[in-house]
Amino acid sequence: MDGIVTDVTVGVKRGSDELLSGSVLSSPNSNMSSMVVTANGNDSKKFKGEDKMDGAPSRVLHIRKLPGEVTETEVIALGLPFGKVTNILMLKGKNQAFLELATEEAAVTMVNYYSAVTPHLRNQPIYIQYSNHKELKTDNTLNQRAQAVLQAVTAVQTANTPLSGTAVSESAVTPAQSPVLRIIIDNMYYPVTLDVLHQIFTKFGAVLKIITFTKNNQFQALLQYGDPVNAQQAKLALDGQNIYNACCTLRIDFSKLVNLNVKYNNDKSRDYTRPDLPSGDGQPALDPAIAAAFAKETSLLAVPGALSPLAIPNAAAAAAAAAAGRVGMPGVSAGGNTVLLVSNLNEEMVTPQSLFTLFGVYGDVQRVKILYNKKDSALIQMADGHQSQLAMNHLNGQKMYGKIIRVTLSKHQTVQLPREGLDDQGLTKDFGNSPLHRFKKPGSKNFQNIFPPSATLHLSNIPPSVAEEDLRTLFANTGGTVKAFKFFQRDHKMALLQMATVEEAIQALIDLHNYNLGENHHLRVSFSKSTI
Repeated sequence: MDGIVTDVTVGVKRGSDELLSGSVLSSPNSNMSSMVVTANGNDSKKFKGEDKMDGAPSRVLHIRKLPGEVTETEVIALGLPFGKVTNILMLKGKNQAFLELATEEAAVTMVNYYSAVTPHLRNQPIYIQYSNHKELKTDNTLNQRAQAVLQAVTAVQTANTPLSGTAVSESAVTPAQSPVLRIIIDNMYYPVTLDVLHQIFTKFGAVLKIITFTKNNQFQALLQYGDPVNAQQAKLALDGQNIYNACCTLRIDFSKLVNLNVKYNNDKSRDYTRPDLPSGDGQPALDPAIAAAFAKETSLLAVPGALSPLAIPNAAAAAAAAAAGRVGMPGVSAGGNTVLLVSNLNEEMVTPQSLFTLFGVYGDVQRVKILYNKKDSALIQMADGHQSQLAMNHLNGQKMYGKIIRVTLSKHQTVQLPREGLDDQGLTKDFGNSPLHRFKKPGSKNFQNIFPPSATLHLSNIPPSVAEEDLRTLFANTGGTVKAFKFFQRDHKMALLQMATVEEAIQALIDLHNYNLGENHHLRVSFSKSTI
């Protein structure tokens, strides 16, 4: 993902050139089936595996232009948000790698996502495409390091619900090793800004990235150091300290993440390794006069012994309060463009309701307008800029009713409703008061379960009388093939159902989310990160 990922592996901290000394890549092409990678990562014979950009989908992905010192943990982290990573092959001498995912659907989702959002490792753009190879076969005795990393990462990933809805990419390790801290501010009488956090935590080492957000009505932050040792020192010294006298208490834990993916440099998030990032959400930058006041006052910060407060003079608290009035509390209101332009729609099939259902997976859709003179395009107004960004990132390049849709930010600030008494053939619909919004409740669990479109769907609110066969038949009737089904062991109100393709799953979600199963149970459908 974007930015610098530290060399954090699971339980091992060595250079990745020890990886896969003697791995064999299996391939349908006979000239590739015996390609052996030697201990230093240079191929033992001329490597002919330059995959074509337009190759057929495969669960093996070919990653090119990797930075020289990149570790396998960093490469694995690219795939984790999309599903289980089952194998990896690093070609160190060529700055390339092969990554195998558990399913082809996960790989398709990953390629679609990264075609819209260029991935970066160590501040360098990298390129991902389908491999000609259908699976990776590696010699496990010589590939123990990679397998150990894979097992540890996937074990932690399955044990923890990833934090979604914030711009965070997941690459998990045991919490104590993470260079990322999760910070909660208690008794927040004065606003705490990203700059104040940076000022405090920089005393323990280089701070690479910070993301701030509000969760469960509490101001929180994720802060990434270049080295886990710095994170350890900061936690020991600062946990339980007050930033201002008798208020703004820091509660610090290690995050389960090892890398933060920051898309914008603004008042909510900052990647100090990438000053070129856009501000993105339209929030005003911190007023220069206030920024100067902060710099002056917070330079007086002392980080004393573990018991005394972080004495920031009251002038800084006043500046902070002033800033809050001018800038807005992070996470309380998300600025930015809320209106999306969606084009290349199937104009014979698309309706405001179908767009409301699909885009409603990523935010609360307020209004939808299919353009009167260009019915393959629509304007969709989301509740805030963060939601519109999320929907654009996840849905641009996906297939809806057989056509690959394009999603961009619109120049419009709002979607106009037709004038009173004017018939626009039902092309504009106001969903502002819809009971089907997923994100109305602050701190709702739905914020933590936002995933890219995937072939596997998560079903919930299933009544006891509905059996597996009923659900298989229902979903097959949407025109796709049901590949697998599994009720949750502890709770038969929920299940996972896998369609043959991501496109079929998108169609099924549009058709069946909120479907009445009887007994006053309306089916809830969302995309899942799991596979069956």
